[in-house]
Amino acid sequence: MLAVYFDKPGGPESLYLKEVAKPSPGEGEVLLKVAASALNRADLLQRRGQYAPPPGASNILGLEASGHVAELGPGCQGHWKPGDSAMALLPGGGQAQYVTVPEGLLMPIPEGLSLPQAAAIPEAWLTAFQLLHLLGSSGVGTAAIQLTRMAGAIPLVTAGSQRKIQMAEKLGAAVGFNYKEEDFSEGTLKFTKGAGVNLILDCIGGSYWEKNVNCLALDGRWILYGLMGGDDISGPLLSKLLFKRGSLITSLLRSRDKKYKQTLVKAFTEQVLPHFSSETSPCLLPVLDSVYPVTEIQEAHVHMEANMNMGKIVLTLPQ
Repeated sequence: MLAVYFDKPGGPESLYLKEVAKPSPGEGEVLLKVAASALNRADLLQRRGQYAPPPGASNILGLEASGHVAELGPGCQGHWKPGDSAMALLPGGGQAQYVTVPEGLLMPIPEGLSLPQAAAIPEAWLTAFQLLHLLGSSGVGTAAIQLTRMAGAIPLVTAGSQRKIQMAEKLGAAVGFNYKEEDFSEGTLKFTKGAGVNLILDCIGGSYWEKNVNCLALDGRWILYGLMGGDDISGPLLSKLLFKRGSLITSLLRSRDKKYKQTLVKAFTEQVLPHFSSETSPCLLPVLDSVYPVTEIQEAHVHMEANMNMGKIVLTLPQ
């Protein structure tokens, strides 16, 4: 099969398509013929040599995929059969023509969604779902806004351009702050009349710690799930957090064990997935920025590194 590959850490130019052995499904696994796979920040970090896959996971990039069931491994006890369309959360391996998946991590594709749209759901929406519902009381941003509204809460967002803020507001954000032009913590306190926010979902880390603590409400929760802004802290973080009686919670989804992921996928499939149907209210929508054939993998990485995408970047695999 063909797979996205790189021989050593580097820039987008280090990526190419390589012919590798097709995997075989093990006990309780399904072989998925991949139609589409979305790009995530973790793929960029792994390509740079900064984020190794979990032990036992494929070295091939790709944390989510959609396609069709090609083969069932021994011991599968679910309802899946060859030819079924499905999407999956993966620890790696999605940017290839085939990938093996534990049957409990497969999800049906909601009626009316295309395979590229489905590929944009698993990583972002499951991350958002666990942050909001399992840890907090939701790329991840467009999913978080919609899930926050569905939960009856009020989402506030930060973004680096007015264009992204406008999209967030169309998806349901009450207000957006351009972090390049204003202090979002001051804007948040003004919007909340000094109360602050009960829950912060933070993929930036170090460079925003002071602003995050500043706009956190008393007894609020700050959930850290990425370090795009670095991991260095200089200042009285602990005393400020203690003053707010705040909770700092850290979370990664990729390295979670299979049992946790299966529980998450089951809850998401039951509680959220039906809302991707156009006949439901509220109706959820995976937001696609762009779709690239996998042969243009370098261009897709350049596009994400420029931070211009609004929504998910999806790769399509040759069929």
